[in-house]
Amino acid sequence: MGEKQRSLVSQADIDRYSSDGVVCLRQVIDADWIEVLKQGMAANLENPSERGRLWDRDEQGRTCFYDSQSWLHNEHYRAFIEDSPMAELAGRVMACDGVNFFFDAVFVRTPGNQFRTPFHQDEPYWSVSGFDTCSAWMPLVPVEKKSALEFVRGSHRWTERFAQQNFGALTADERDQVVFDDSDQEWTPFPDIEGRRDEFDIVSWDMEPGDVAIFNARMIHGGSGNLAPERDLKVFNTQWLGDDVRVTFRPEGMDPDHTEVMTEVGLSPGDRIGTHLYPKLWQRASS
Repeated sequence: MGEKQRSLVSQADIDRYSSDGVVCLRQVIDADWIEVLKQGMAANLENPSERGRLWDRDEQGRTCFYDSQSWLHNEHYRAFIEDSPMAELAGRVMACDGVNFFFDAVFVRTPGNQFRTPFHQDEPYWSVSGFDTCSAWMPLVPVEKKSALEFVRGSHRWTERFAQQNFGALTADERDQVVFDDSDQEWTPFPDIEGRRDEFDIVSWDMEPGDVAIFNARMIHGGSGNLAPERDLKVFNTQWLGDDVRVTFRPEGMDPDHTEVMTEVGLSPGDRIGTHLYPKLWQRASS
């Protein structure tokens, strides 16, 4: 498998990820794994975890469903996470020596759904910190560029600490509450990217099942709304942690908040990630 993944991730891909913060790998997940995830998503929709919720329901009944950490009870998701090429793809793109799995996130939008995820960064919400973090955004159905996730190229290397979106105010769900006080000098107000799109280098792609957009968790990204009336969107997203990542409990809150489960398995702020909840699933072979 290692030789195959080396061929799927070129040096140009690694360089692009380093400079741009995102790379779209084409047809690196085969159809058998896509089918496994579709079966898992059907089971997930029928039996959501306690973290599952609707982020949006409009007047026409169109919805955006979200769930996370479902791999803990969904055998299809677990099989993909543990046995598919995804861990190695993430590790090679990040140029890390090893990667641990963090969590999964599922987004299911019914045809025509217009709910747009605001621009934000991921890592400031997480119960870990570090530059060697990435998300793998993988659609299970074809997605048009206008409906795909969008990325502000190079923003993973910006040095400002931005006050992020409080998704709890957007979704009206208390579990999404993470409040950044933008009056505190520690935080820089988040740039109005949506209102000043021409001022930023925003990239996205038409994507097919089997394609994966891997992006640094400090990358500013948003979107994946604006679906055509006949198009739905089903995305399986996985998060991966590399060499410099450490456990961090943030006073402004976390989403998802792993404080309790991390503490239960003996992880404390400053620790390297690990245990059965965050398994190391790829290690670079010694040369």
